[in-house]
Amino acid sequence: MNWRTRIQTTLKWLIPGMGIKRWLLLLAAGIACLSLGFAYLFRELYPLPEFFYYATLQFIPRWLRAGLLCITGGAAIVLALFGFNRAMLAPFVGKNVGAVTDALYYYRQRERGPRVVAIGGGHGLSVLLRGLKHYTSNITAIVTVADDGGSSGRLRRELGVLPPGDFRNCIAALASDEQLMTHLFQYRFGNGNSLGGHSFGNLFITAMAEVTGSFERAILESERVLAIQGRVLPSTLRDVTLMADLRAESVGVSRVTGESSITEARGDIERVYLEPDDVPAYPGAVRALLEADLIVAGPGRLYTSVLPNLLVSDVAQAVAASRALKVYICNVATQRGETDGYSAGEHVTALEAHVGTALFSVVLVNDNLDVDFDAPAGVELVVADFPPDAGYRIVAADLVDPARPWRHDGDKLARALMRLLRERL
Repeated sequence: MNWRTRIQTTLKWLIPGMGIKRWLLLLAAGIACLSLGFAYLFRELYPLPEFFYYATLQFIPRWLRAGLLCITGGAAIVLALFGFNRAMLAPFVGKNVGAVTDALYYYRQRERGPRVVAIGGGHGLSVLLRGLKHYTSNITAIVTVADDGGSSGRLRRELGVLPPGDFRNCIAALASDEQLMTHLFQYRFGNGNSLGGHSFGNLFITAMAEVTGSFERAILESERVLAIQGRVLPSTLRDVTLMADLRAESVGVSRVTGESSITEARGDIERVYLEPDDVPAYPGAVRALLEADLIVAGPGRLYTSVLPNLLVSDVAQAVAASRALKVYICNVATQRGETDGYSAGEHVTALEAHVGTALFSVVLVNDNLDVDFDAPAGVELVVADFPPDAGYRIVAADLVDPARPWRHDGDKLARALMRLLRERL
């Protein structure tokens, strides 16, 4: 680190909001009081030995003496603090002490960021959270508890716990450092034994729920283990089942039970609903919605990830009552078995058919369709086609992940949302 970089790093401690200047001022005040106390003591001891005449520079003018002492004392304090900082942090960060300053700076910036509530589930919500955590640590993810497939479904059926899978994904996405512990949390056991298909994080959350006696406490402890930036909350703590009425040409309307069965049935979804349909919302989720600056629904599977949260009536009412900017993020690509052939406008129409027309005032949609699209069979890019009389604001932007163009890019998505929020403010 050269001298210029070293000075810039040191001066960064003085940036407003770092929480450092107040302690430096307190230190300076303490040194001033201590100096004044010594001055009073020396005055009481007068006359002092002749040595003090030269030690206190009394042979030069008083104004020059004061300036020299202030400059020398200030330089000594800065040098001492710099040396103390390096000596204390070196055992923990080695020679890269400047990274600590940068980490504190960005931590303070995110700490003052907007209060964002993201509603959904699945991989789409995780992508959004990874982008948002670079702008704010005041994030609340509200997650569906209707998942009944895969490892989560097995644990739900066998042990009676709420499905932990979406919670695990969100906790991993919000982790401050997505390294070894996060990879361990996401590790999935191979087939061939009784743990085949289970992820370590799901088992950890389930075990923690058994130990603490509470699923919500298990989520809280898991968040602490990974030191996440934000919170992950259930839309409800009740055991609910997602139901759907599907229309097929051969059999007409049929009823399907269970989130995983809906996509497998491959019919045209007329409506989805919860059973029971009168469950109370988790109080923390309602409070977060009412206090939010920005509420986001999606991205994610419309019928099986986003809507199950909004079908909890208290959640939908809290969204409606909140003064936050409310944005629905339309998926980049269609979902097999759910939104086959849907345009962006049809996504919104389906959403409004379930929760009303005034819940989300802004629809954010991808407008970059010029990409190499090698998605799974039956999946296609969603066209930004809306009815001419749409009662919501439409915002289009390039939101595609270049590596996987059937998914959102988390950074692009977060930037677009922060831009919308700044425009509103």
